[in-house]
Amino acid sequence: MLLFFYTQNLKFVRYISMIHLTTSASAQTFKVIPRSYASTVSMILRDDSTNTSTTYTVSTTTDKNYLVISKALSPILVEGRFYDLTLKEGSNVIYKDKVFCTDQAISSYSVNNGEYTTPTGNDAYDNDYIVI
Repeated sequence: MLLFFYTQNLKFVRYISMIHLTTSASAQTFKVIPRSYASTVSMILRDDSTNTSTTYTVSTTTDKNYLVISKALSPILVEGRFYDLTLKEGSNVIYKDKVFCTDQAISSYSVNNGEYTTPTGNDAYDNDYIVI
């Protein structure tokens, strides 16, 4: 009796994403999948650079399996900074994530936007140095 084994290589794609917000003073909306759904949550944003936290009370809605959060953030977030997001229902933590603040489009985000320029003209190949 011959035994045939069939194997299949499955390639799993791991997709890591983070919430991105802008420096706008108007209401910003994002969706999360929390541990439990609540109509009112406490949203805590902690700035990773300064270690300061701001707490907001947010009324939420649901869209299929998502909890939709829309809030005008004051104080306004700072460009290029990371924040820790914690959503709480009472004292229970229902969601945690990382937030990045930028006004650039995420698909074409560049760390050196407007800071690095390509040399042109006579200084285009001016990278000579002297070794002693």
